[in-house]
Amino acid sequence: MTEKIDIALTGVPETLLIPLYYRALESQRSDAMLKDEKAVEIVARLNADFRHLKLQKHDVVGLVLRVRQFDRFASKFLDDHPYGVVVHIGCGLDTRFERSDNGLVEWFDLDLPEVVELRRRLIGDEGGRYHLLSCSVLDPTWIEKVKPWRQRPFLFLAEGVLPYFEEHQVKALVRQLLEVFPGSQIVFDAHAPWAIWVDNLQLALSKIKARLRFSLKHGHDVESWGPGIHLLEEWHYYGTDEPRVRPFRFMYMIPFLRNSTGIFHFQLGSP
Repeated sequence: MTEKIDIALTGVPETLLIPLYYRALESQRSDAMLKDEKAVEIVARLNADFRHLKLQKHDVVGLVLRVRQFDRFASKFLDDHPYGVVVHIGCGLDTRFERSDNGLVEWFDLDLPEVVELRRRLIGDEGGRYHLLSCSVLDPTWIEKVKPWRQRPFLFLAEGVLPYFEEHQVKALVRQLLEVFPGSQIVFDAHAPWAIWVDNLQLALSKIKARLRFSLKHGHDVESWGPGIHLLEEWHYYGTDEPRVRPFRFMYMIPFLRNSTGIFHFQLGSP
């Protein structure tokens, strides 16, 4: 029997267990909207109690849709730019590289040192076109490590991570990417202010010591953060007519609920 691995994550790093657990559960459904067999394997190897991570049904569906949509953004970018570079900010224990690899992409997974150490144990080390960046996204040293590739098209993915920062920190990050990687693209999810309050209540009930801070009322608001920032697309949940989504379609039809959270895709200036 494989020995179980203990984890000692607290605060924001502990939140990686939520998408990991629900990717694993989703993958075992007969009507799964995405498959992530590696997540199933990782959950089985962890000595962790996932019972406190219980989400409401619409939140589970929304989380799965979010993962799938970020995968689609990555795949679309690599269809358009086969030799592109992807930096996955706050990668947690996600294996998007394996799900998206086109055999040409240069891929960087970035997260805090304790998370990267756990990745190495559970998923494997870096090698070839796959790289690990062990630091906070607010630590500028990681930018120096990816600069050698900046003549290639860049996509920055930040799934479920930027809301944990203060607004001034998110702005500073976006402006830095705009300056260092002009013409790059960034995709991140964000919540309306009232949705931040609701999600923080859910985190409190889950006994996770992390709270959301950054909120976004309108995607176009980000365009005022710097010259050349352009909203390419915004995607809101529950807009599809799939069987698992239909019970929650009403949330998409009501603007107040539809705009409570979304995924936003930006162009950061011109190359």
